[in-house]
Amino acid sequence: MTETTTAPASPGAEAAGEVDIRIEEDATPIVRLLGRTLRDSVRAGHALPALRKSAVTVVIRSHDTPQAATLTFGGGVVEVASGAAAAPDAAVTVDLNGRFAPAQPPSGDGELAADVLLALAPPVPDWQAAAEHFWTATRSVPGIPDVLVAVTEGPDGLEQVVLGEGATQYLIAGAPETLAGVFSGADDLLAVLSTGVLGVQGTLSQLSVMVGASWKVRYDV
Repeated sequence: MTETTTAPASPGAEAAGEVDIRIEEDATPIVRLLGRTLRDSVRAGHALPALRKSAVTVVIRSHDTPQAATLTFGGGVVEVASGAAAAPDAAVTVDLNGRFAPAQPPSGDGELAADVLLALAPPVPDWQAAAEHFWTATRSVPGIPDVLVAVTEGPDGLEQVVLGEGATQYLIAGAPETLAGVFSGADDLLAVLSTGVLGVQGTLSQLSVMVGASWKVRYDV
């Protein structure tokens, strides 16, 4: 069985027709990540011609894990399934923690591979909008702090967004693009923390909960 999502059409999507993104019901992490990313592209009206290709398959492989998935395109429908098709039209090896940046040259149809990589690079929303979406999507996560504070430094000094109210609080600080990537699910919270470009303030148990919350957004679960 598959899990089917027709992402809400933006004005650009209406002009090109809706795109139906379908993933397996018991999808693996790479399948969920691809599905969520493609839905973001549809909602933004991004790279829609690439998503509306007909009768082609593209394999996506992780550059540092055994994970692989196959995208099957068919006139407005994109099916994402785990595993690698035997004879795809194109195949790309990417960094899953690097927003699908190619890790080596593609094989097969180079133009098709480039179009798919473009579709897997939707624009990241404004950091404040991303924070609000993150908070809305993760309020049901058990143990999540009562208040989320996001802090960045803008042209006029420090800026912050405070979401929620209550006794417990968690703070995340970083550059606007870093916050936007984490809160939108484009970037993995743990991977970004390991680079030292993101600061957090809270307990270790809160960090564990926040990582789970970030994966909920990143993998659309």
